[in-house]
Amino acid sequence: MVTMVQRVVIENCAIATVDAADTEYATGYVVIAGNRIESLGAGSAPEGLADVVRRIDASGHLVTPGLVNTHHHFYQWITRGLATDHNLFNWLVALYPTWARIDEPMVRAAAQGSLAMMARGGVTTAMDHHYVFPKGSGDLSGAIIGAARETGVRFTLARGSMDRSEKDGGLPPDFAVETLESALAATEATVREHHDASFDAMTQVAVAPCSPFSVSTELLKQGAELARRLGVRLHTHGSETVEEEQFCKELFGMGPTDYFESTGWLGEDVWMAHCVHMNDSDIAAFARTKTGVAHCPSSNARLAAGIARVPDMLAAGVPVGLGVDGTASNESGELHTELRNALLINRLGAHREAALNARQALRLGTYGGAQVLGRASEIGSLEPGKLADLVLWNLDTLAHASIADPVTALVFGAAAPVTASFVNGRQIVEAGRLLHVDEDAIARSTREEARRLARIAAQA
Repeated sequence: MVTMVQRVVIENCAIATVDAADTEYATGYVVIAGNRIESLGAGSAPEGLADVVRRIDASGHLVTPGLVNTHHHFYQWITRGLATDHNLFNWLVALYPTWARIDEPMVRAAAQGSLAMMARGGVTTAMDHHYVFPKGSGDLSGAIIGAARETGVRFTLARGSMDRSEKDGGLPPDFAVETLESALAATEATVREHHDASFDAMTQVAVAPCSPFSVSTELLKQGAELARRLGVRLHTHGSETVEEEQFCKELFGMGPTDYFESTGWLGEDVWMAHCVHMNDSDIAAFARTKTGVAHCPSSNARLAAGIARVPDMLAAGVPVGLGVDGTASNESGELHTELRNALLINRLGAHREAALNARQALRLGTYGGAQVLGRASEIGSLEPGKLADLVLWNLDTLAHASIADPVTALVFGAAAPVTASFVNGRQIVEAGRLLHVDEDAIARSTREEARRLARIAAQA
């Protein structure tokens, strides 16, 4: 018995493929067959296509690859709006005691809220760096992965860990960390249970000790060895603030990049969040090793961390994607606004108006993110044979209709409405609303869990 592949045809739209040549079509079509992009091009779709189950007239729309989020902390959705005038270290000290009291229902609700906000704004591949595992808190990794599955997004769980607490010179309180042995064992168990290495995988897992100031040298070294033995990627925070650089020099006698290299944490299977304070030597090391960067412009600004040298990284050949970061340091929780913020904030740096343009910003949020997650052969651009992860942005609106160039409208303009979003060929958003989860119910549960966490933290 031959199974026929069902097709969806999207027509009459502008298209930005974000392929190697930055191919664009002023008016064109995309054909989805099953979970793959079958064809695309200028003009009308080919005649005689079989098993077409739907045709979408996308007049007034721009079709792009789905956005790829490369750094986030979902649990922070229920601690938004706190410590709003703090730098990173003071912010962490203020919030760790609250975060250390999360449990499975809280994490599930926070993950649902974080994922819903991203998905309705064009994210088709999300990731979560979760590193807080209080004793007796339940199956937090399973709750996060389950929320991603319900929402319908492609997902990478970066299974984090911390073993350097206050008594060891770190920032987290003593009750908020794991032991070296338990962190490694739990991380390996999570990879073995949930990681899917296949081309069209919906769930992947990375090994992700939290940061130099919350993790022992031994956890970094053994974590890198574990990831490479299991064949998965590595993720952590790096070079986020001047305080972190001072911490590394005082404790290890070297800056963050040299310290990471000494522990096995540079390589094409590694990506790091932030990388704000990088000198020429640091950037050269990342370029030489193809270590990736998750650029989080809004969070960097919120915590006064500084302006990352993204133009210099790109010029050197460093893979760079965009990240929301946790919603306790980026309360909007959206990635499509980071396209604009990345461009504007980088133009405040040394390169000024030449720092980034609209198409470079779109590439950071799509193909760049796919590179950073190790999935550039599967997602991140619109090309035949790639997975059908794509977004229809409505630019026929008051906010956008008078901007002639659609990519400029998307990046420089107000946040564009998402008419439709597809992941793996399956539609997950229709007219700005999620199709497979109840946004209103999620809003209620996140509010309730945020209040419950606040009560528990206040009583501690």
